[in-house]
Amino acid sequence: MSSASKEQTPQSSETESSGPTSDWPQSIVDGMKSKLQFSSGLHNPLSVKELSQLKLKKSLGLREERRRLLGSQHRQNLPLRRSTSVTLRLGNRCAIETPYIFPMADVMVINDIEATASRLGLDLSTVNLDSVQLPPGDDFGIVSDDEDIYEEENLEFDSGFGNIIVVDNLPVVPQEKFEKLEGVIRKIYSQIGVIKEDGLWMPVDPGSGKSLGYCLIEYNTPQEAELAKEKTDGYKLDRAHVFKVNMFDDLDRFKKVPNEWAPPETNPYEPGENLQHWLTDAKARDQFVIRAGSDTEVLWNDARHVKPDPVYKRTFWTESFVQWSPLGTYLATVHRQGAAVWGGAATFNRLMRYAHPQVKLIDFSPGEKYLVTYSSHEPSNPRDANRVVINIFDVRTGKMMRDFKGSADDFAIGGTGGVTGVSWPVFRWGGGRDDKYFARMGKNIISVYETDTFSLVDKKSLKVENVMDLCWSPTDPILALFVPEMGGGNQPARVSLVQIPSKEELRQKNLFSVSDCKMYWQSNGDYLAVKVDRYTKTKKSTYTGFELFRIKERDIPIEVLELENKNDKIIAFAWEPKGHRFAVIHGDNPKPDVSFYSMRTAQNTGRVSKLTTLKGKQANALFWSPTGRYIVLAGLKGFNGQLEFYNVDELETMATAEHFMATDIEWDPTGRYVATAVTSVHEMENGFNIWSFNGKLLYRILKDHFFQFLWRPRPPSFLSVEKEEEIGKNLKKYNKKYEAEDQDVSLLLSEQEREKRRMVKEEWDKWVNQWKQLHEQEKLERQNLRDGEASDEEEEYEAKDIEVEEVVDVTEEVLPFEYGQE
Repeated sequence: MSSASKEQTPQSSETESSGPTSDWPQSIVDGMKSKLQFSSGLHNPLSVKELSQLKLKKSLGLREERRRLLGSQHRQNLPLRRSTSVTLRLGNRCAIETPYIFPMADVMVINDIEATASRLGLDLSTVNLDSVQLPPGDDFGIVSDDEDIYEEENLEFDSGFGNIIVVDNLPVVPQEKFEKLEGVIRKIYSQIGVIKEDGLWMPVDPGSGKSLGYCLIEYNTPQEAELAKEKTDGYKLDRAHVFKVNMFDDLDRFKKVPNEWAPPETNPYEPGENLQHWLTDAKARDQFVIRAGSDTEVLWNDARHVKPDPVYKRTFWTESFVQWSPLGTYLATVHRQGAAVWGGAATFNRLMRYAHPQVKLIDFSPGEKYLVTYSSHEPSNPRDANRVVINIFDVRTGKMMRDFKGSADDFAIGGTGGVTGVSWPVFRWGGGRDDKYFARMGKNIISVYETDTFSLVDKKSLKVENVMDLCWSPTDPILALFVPEMGGGNQPARVSLVQIPSKEELRQKNLFSVSDCKMYWQSNGDYLAVKVDRYTKTKKSTYTGFELFRIKERDIPIEVLELENKNDKIIAFAWEPKGHRFAVIHGDNPKPDVSFYSMRTAQNTGRVSKLTTLKGKQANALFWSPTGRYIVLAGLKGFNGQLEFYNVDELETMATAEHFMATDIEWDPTGRYVATAVTSVHEMENGFNIWSFNGKLLYRILKDHFFQFLWRPRPPSFLSVEKEEEIGKNLKKYNKKYEAEDQDVSLLLSEQEREKRRMVKEEWDKWVNQWKQLHEQEKLERQNLRDGEASDEEEEYEAKDIEVEEVVDVTEEVLPFEYGQE
């Protein structure tokens, strides 16, 4: 044995005696990676051939090497004679001594080598066989071990170890309990994926004969291995044994961690671009983004000049869709390699990339601090559900803060839409714009995470039996939960308000004979409306009512609202942003009614009151202005784009219009303009219209293959409510300035209109002069056609009708004639 080996042997026994730890098991590191050294525990070095074959990890494959280390006779059926041990180590860190039983033929080779070394007076323990190099092209008659293995075994080689996990902190058990422990582990991990044949390996301490407290598990695919790591890392087998699971390929990353800490390099500060520069536009315009064909464009809405003003245009900017961040700072694009965000002062530069192969959906947190990405992957077994990967990134740094992996079934509960059976968004963000909490709904549980540690609040989920829906207050860390009826109606449905992080239930309302339930938060979090569909006594039909929660009032009082006609179907519901009113479309198509209600009245502020009902409107969707007061009653799909612009303060219609086949309607963030669009869902009339808040069409843009129209959001104002009210009172003072600017623009537009008319008239006069010249040039020809008459005036001629007879054709036909025929 070499001196290095002698120094490391005590460390080996020390490592083995210490048992399993929470650190990476070094025996796995040394037993499975390529830089291995082997020495005999009996100080008998192996043959060159045997040593080479043991070192050929990649050639033999993981399973074949494991069989050799465990004494399997996988090459020859020869009698076994001699036992020794093989020590595997990497660098100066010891691994494991594993019993190895040599076939008879190999023992004979070893004896020959030892006899030859003894005759030559050579100590084999001082010889480093790795340093032996043969001259190039000359093998001295020694057949290559690689060729021998390839020819005799015809092995299939593993390309990597991505499908192997290492499970640490298992119980240390004697030989008689191996089978029981292996059965428990196999039962746990076979539920997640298919374990390969001989794919579970628990190494043994040769001294004590006990297990070493860890095992390796080999799955069919890396995806199954990653899922097993995600599912069982931290799994509590019993009070003393909590699994620590790692991917085997993570070894390389762990090896690169230095032993001594070194301070990171600090780069000098360089000020970045002002990402909110667009808010300083002198004309107070808003931006929007459109996608048509392969082009994506960002434009100003220049309503004064009744046309869009280009900002930035790029071809193939995204591979599927674009999305603004909630405060308008970033524009996100989606690609096969992942997502990216763009922004800047004067143009759009790429600010950060987020690696996530085959990403399909993205979602920002309300405060723009985090980006959630989603992808779905086909399973190895067609009968299994798709494998879902969800990553959460820090938007500014691009660092992945947390990832979630599992089958599509694990993420299929809750949400309003999605792909491949997964509801989207999977995670709901709460706590206002601080991005402090996010939650997801599972089977009978609600998992609430805090972004400080990206772990569960109080390290455990909230157990709610049969929970069906949840939604956060837009401004406070309050969760609204809906639980349907259970036990055949013996246990009523309920809506609960839960405070986070204390998980205290603030209010609960039991609901009976419930068919369906949907919750709507008001934008300031002042009110919660719960639309409840209930069965009649006969259970043959349903009727609808509303439970209205006043969140900011003491004890959170609840008020019940029922429509005058209980059998009316609720088509749409919408709160007034930043206000206390709401609108409801109810009744039967084709002309339902629209009713407006207020949560405040002059006589009693604690009672809901109806303001008015508009009868027989062609509407099936409601679009409030972001500032309240105005609303668009829209008839989409079957109503072919009917629009009614309504003033709720005055309870009067400002205008009615139509955008035929409109598919999308969106207010700009200031509430001054409305965009209606016809996307590529329809083959004709693709494009968008821009309207004023009172229903005046400002301009229309047609685009073939039109896909998206999105206004750029604005961050909330820094002005206080009092300051805004003061500005409103003094609005006339500011009006003079803007009226003068509007007049200048109007004069400019008038001048441009006059110039346009002048150019049209000049073009017309030019065409008339050309016609007159041509007419004069053809005068002689016309005179000849009139038999010498020179005048072109039709009044000087007398029209006469002349009949002309002309023989067109002559046909002779001989008819037979018989005697006596008349």
